[in-house]
Amino acid sequence: MADMQAAVRATRLNIAISKALAGMKPPQNYTVTEWAEKKRRLSSESSAETGAYRVSRTPYLREIMDAFTDPKIRRLVLVSSSQIGKSELENNIIGYIIDQDPSSILFVHPTTVDAKEYSKLRIAPMIRDCPTLRRKVASPKSRDSGNTILQKTYPGGILTLCGSTEAHALASKPIRYVIGDERDRWAVSAGKEGDPWKLAMARQITFYNAKAVEVSTPTIKGASAIADSFYEGTMERWCVQCPHCGEYHDIKFENIRFDIKETVVQKKTQYEVSNILYLCPGCACVSEEAEIKRQPAKWVAENPDAYKRGVRSFWLNSFVSPWASWESTILEYLYARGSTEKMQVVYNTRFGELWEDRGDLASEDTLMSRREVEPYGLQEGGTPIELPDGVLVLTAGVDTQDDRMEYEVVGHGHFGQTWGIEKGIVMGRPDDPDTWKKLDEVLFDRQFHFADGITLRLSLSFVDQGGHFSGEVRQECRNRISKKVFAIMGSTKHDAPYTDRPKKQKIMIKGRYIGSCWMYEIGVDSGKQRIMDALRVEEPGPRYCHFPKRDDYGAGYFVGLLSERLVYDKEKRQPWQWKKIPGHERNEALDCRNYAMAAFQAIPKDLDAIDRWLQASRGKAVTTAAAPAPARRSRVKRSAGAKQYDEW
Repeated sequence: MADMQAAVRATRLNIAISKALAGMKPPQNYTVTEWAEKKRRLSSESSAETGAYRVSRTPYLREIMDAFTDPKIRRLVLVSSSQIGKSELENNIIGYIIDQDPSSILFVHPTTVDAKEYSKLRIAPMIRDCPTLRRKVASPKSRDSGNTILQKTYPGGILTLCGSTEAHALASKPIRYVIGDERDRWAVSAGKEGDPWKLAMARQITFYNAKAVEVSTPTIKGASAIADSFYEGTMERWCVQCPHCGEYHDIKFENIRFDIKETVVQKKTQYEVSNILYLCPGCACVSEEAEIKRQPAKWVAENPDAYKRGVRSFWLNSFVSPWASWESTILEYLYARGSTEKMQVVYNTRFGELWEDRGDLASEDTLMSRREVEPYGLQEGGTPIELPDGVLVLTAGVDTQDDRMEYEVVGHGHFGQTWGIEKGIVMGRPDDPDTWKKLDEVLFDRQFHFADGITLRLSLSFVDQGGHFSGEVRQECRNRISKKVFAIMGSTKHDAPYTDRPKKQKIMIKGRYIGSCWMYEIGVDSGKQRIMDALRVEEPGPRYCHFPKRDDYGAGYFVGLLSERLVYDKEKRQPWQWKKIPGHERNEALDCRNYAMAAFQAIPKDLDAIDRWLQASRGKAVTTAAAPAPARRSRVKRSAGAKQYDEW
């Protein structure tokens, strides 16, 4: 009897346990896409389309979502324009985690305000509209539910939302999943703790199966965090098959053709667009928008080997969006013309491209393509063995940094034509005599050769005295006055002349008066404008800038040369200001060129006389080239200031 009663009790216990576990079935083997199609429900409050979630509307998201469940993938990156569905991608991943693979989630937004708005407008409606999620995330109205605006608890984990500036939220508890929304709008540093993304990623170290997701609209070239992440991954783009040649291509604005009708109403131009066609870059055949959007498409990876490292990255634009018509994108572009701010929005949110405003300046790639082997006469390895014909005067500009001296030697000819001769760096502190000895060797004492053996020395060198070693720079320049080396200081006045007569300045080192030196003050703004104007000249001749096809004039040089642009700031007393282009923080190449050009402006010169002297010396074994002596002038009475100017 006792055994029978024990058996009954065991049966009852098993039944009770079964009932208790009825709502705790093990996770089904869903992908994120399958979960979204079976479990997601959309309401009018959270989406323009209601009812069951349809992945077929955004086929390009299918592979991205399924990559999240790939055990080999630890990091996903999506760069996209607006009206693509990137927020739904994030929502589907969060819903999948809560329902199928519960663990801790950190969802980071640019600011706390953004996090709260996303929680109320996106997360809360998704939980309410999806029965599976509603059963697992307690109602915010219940007592001690653990459901607040910035925290949602569920069996097996917690969803935490925060802003990128909250260091305490980014660097405390272990987190398996990290999702970053609008990465390009994040703070540079979370308080004083450093890069917010690195802080968030550091919380995943203890999880062997951790995953990270980065999503953002691209912003500015060279300053886009999401673009940097994209280049670390597989670099996949959504390519559509051409109905004519069968090749797959990424749809870009440059391949869209259309007709424009303009009318003026109340002095405002209105646009009407028609005959919109896609020109295949492969076969040049044209197709209509509807036809292109019906064509097969696939992700094409430029760096597939990144899959082995567990990083997949994707890039999308609005031309494949089911909600954004090509006509609406084209109209936004037309109405944005003339406004830098509006055009950047179009490039980022519609074209899905990085923005870089250079006005009408050439790009780094354009200047790189203009580099020349001739007339520089390069030997094996790219070393210059001769000065180009046409060079009459050499000057140098030296930019002073705390740990190095960067310089450029520039050759000058008739009618403003210039040649980049050499760009270099001498490592060392400006207060170290050894640094200046090296500068003497590579620059101030050096002879530069033409092919026939004639040599030229630097006629004048300008050295920036800014920074933390002004006194030391002034002293070293005074010691080299016989080599025509002068300290310079940039003028803060926007209308300052490019170069003015030099003035004597005190040399103070560690609070002690050492003596005085001659120093030039230059109008750097005027010089930058001259340089940019010269770079616009596209054919060799007057004011054209020649550059050698050599490593010292590589991509980094041109990024620095084109690091600034003139912008209009109505808040300033002088509204036109030279400002660095975001992502182009290194402007030493521009400064060196500016100082070398100012040095040429400052020296008295007779280019015709120098040219005649060089021509007369051709074919002779000349080892040094002294500048021709200036004609003697009759003495005239001068002011005291003019006499002081002549002393140097």
